[in-house]
Amino acid sequence: MTHTLRGGTALLALAAIFSLGACAGMNQQERGTAVGAGVGALGGAILTGGSTAGTLGGAAIGGIIGHETNK
Repeated sequence: MTHTLRGGTALLALAAIFSLGACAGMNQQERGTAVGAGVGALGGAILTGGSTAGTLGGAAIGGIIGHETNK
């Protein structure tokens, strides 16, 4: 994967994290899940060089961790 495409994937994941500020109606657990998924997606994208499977896997794992830490 080219450097530009990897950077674009990471930038897209970062934009998704920052857009979570619009979710003011969420409770603490929902926010934790959403933030965890965003951070996980970014981490997965970075660690796997922008692969779709890595990004989605990171989002799933991060969402589960974010959900469980706010119980």
